Amino acid sequence: MSGSNVRYGMELRKRASATAKSRSAKYACPRCSKVSVKRVSNALWKCQSCRAEFAGATYALSTPAGEVASRLIADFKLREKNAGKA
Repeated sequence: MSGSNVRYGMELRKRASATAKSRSAKYACPRCSKVSVKRVSNALWKCQSCRAEFAGATYALSTPAGEVASRLIADFKLREKNAGKA
């Protein structure tokens, strides 16, 4: 699935190629930090090292919106922790 079935337009072939690369790439595991997370099925990802399963984006482990949400949650937890000390 290298984009050979996409026709009529270089931009569409580039997008299909990028999607195929991100879908077949390995990602870092959020639990064990090893680069061994692979796509199992649509939006289902599994770490081959620690066997953890994750729900993510369809063709990538996370989306830009999900990364922003993760940072906001981490920042909120840090503020709660610091507020408890004061």
